[in-house]
Amino acid sequence: MNFDDLLARAAALGDGGRGMLGICGAPGAGKSTLAAELVDALGDKAVYVGMDGFHLAQVELERLGRTERKGAPDTFDAAGYVNLLRRLRDQSEIVYAPQFRREIEEPIAGAVPVFPETPLVVTEGNYLLVPDHPWGEVRHLLDEVWFLAPGESERHRRLIARHEQFGRSPEQARDRAYGSDERNATVINATANLADLVLSG
Repeated sequence: MNFDDLLARAAALGDGGRGMLGICGAPGAGKSTLAAELVDALGDKAVYVGMDGFHLAQVELERLGRTERKGAPDTFDAAGYVNLLRRLRDQSEIVYAPQFRREIEEPIAGAVPVFPETPLVVTEGNYLLVPDHPWGEVRHLLDEVWFLAPGESERHRRLIARHEQFGRSPEQARDRAYGSDERNATVINATANLADLVLSG
């Protein structure tokens, strides 16, 4: 399935009311890239809302002793993300979503305005298909979820390059990619069978 096919499928979700599309996959799968490309192509007919805006702040991760596991399911405000999706479903008012800024490794509140007339919300994240509470509510709030499954060597290459881009040394980047990121990937990849569409390669 090429990009034009995906674009047409995404646009169709917004026909006749608000559509909600989720893009899932392991770290480095290309979720944010595809989400941004779809939204750019759809212009004012779509908005991009990332799950990463619900990362717990660094100070809270330190309080909880979870700093080394940043990116694991329990290092997000999952209930907050579910509540945001419910508000976006309602489509009765402007909703301000948070955004994760990689350059500072922190979420920023109120960074993404979602207008009631916008027909499609594209959201992406690691745990959209995880069945455990409260993540399990996410799947019911989305019209479709696409799972990205590139080859593992390519996914690791992208992930290491991203870590280096944001200031980690090559050794630190590899340690992160094959350490906590890989443990999270195992959890995420086990949920691929719950997706509406799996995009490999």
